[in-house]
Amino acid sequence: MSDVTMPVAVGAIIGLGIYVLVRALMPSKRSAVSQVARIDAMRARGTAYESARAASDSGRLGSVRAEVGQRVAEFYLQQGWEQRSLRADLAVLDRSWEKFLATKVLLATAGLFFGPLMFAIVWTLAIADSPIIPVWLALLFAAVFFFLPDLEVRRDAADKRRDLRRVIGAYLDLVSMSLAGGRGLPEALMAAAEVSDGWATQRIRNALADARITGISQWQALGALGEELGVEELKDLSASLALVADDGAKVRESLASRAETMRHREMAEIEGSAGEKSQSMLVAQLLLCAGFLVFLIYPAAMRVFQV
Repeated sequence: MSDVTMPVAVGAIIGLGIYVLVRALMPSKRSAVSQVARIDAMRARGTAYESARAASDSGRLGSVRAEVGQRVAEFYLQQGWEQRSLRADLAVLDRSWEKFLATKVLLATAGLFFGPLMFAIVWTLAIADSPIIPVWLALLFAAVFFFLPDLEVRRDAADKRRDLRRVIGAYLDLVSMSLAGGRGLPEALMAAAEVSDGWATQRIRNALADARITGISQWQALGALGEELGVEELKDLSASLALVADDGAKVRESLASRAETMRHREMAEIEGSAGEKSQSMLVAQLLLCAGFLVFLIYPAAMRVFQV
């Protein structure tokens, strides 16, 4: 009975994965509410043209990935799953939300096939023969593959945020020096952002340039950028500039003190990281010494016990 049940279970899992993939790729009639919500979301992110161009340039595989991403994004929107922290991480990495969701779904689909494949190898080696194992393996690998992109994005985003905070500290010093040279606050903010061509200063420069077009203040643009990227330093900077924007002396003092605070925080983080590495090296050295002592004591101990 088990010999018959196992192929049926494996076939059911594979068939379910194919059905889910086909349903995700099949065009369906969208409701007016979901269509308007999709257009508004794409307009707010400013990626409608870029998504269409990327899909047309990358061929059929890119169009399939874009279609899957759009449908999953619509499903998230209908369910009210905002995922703000994850969206902020993607914004820091300058990645598309739709492509990220498509990657998660496609990897989960691959996991549905990978689990039974691994069981087939184990079953061929006669290690296990339970018919329920491929079902659990398929679900397990699908869940693991689905959440793997989240871990990668959060790790990379944490590294880029750390670099961004360092750039913000230097940027505040440049703005303070520009204000001391007699420039106004808007000119000082833009001039300091034009010093470097790094990705962080480019994001700041683009936010300041967009502020001129949209008619909002530049510190409001910095606050919006901090909200988008999930960087508290930019939001705090926006709030402080909004309070002292009319007083040049207070602006310089505020920026200088904030830059100094960020440098002290960075130094504390570096010292903490160095301390953790030192502790890790100490543990490794202790383990090495313990192994060497065991290597020295073992022959003498064996002779004593043999006697």
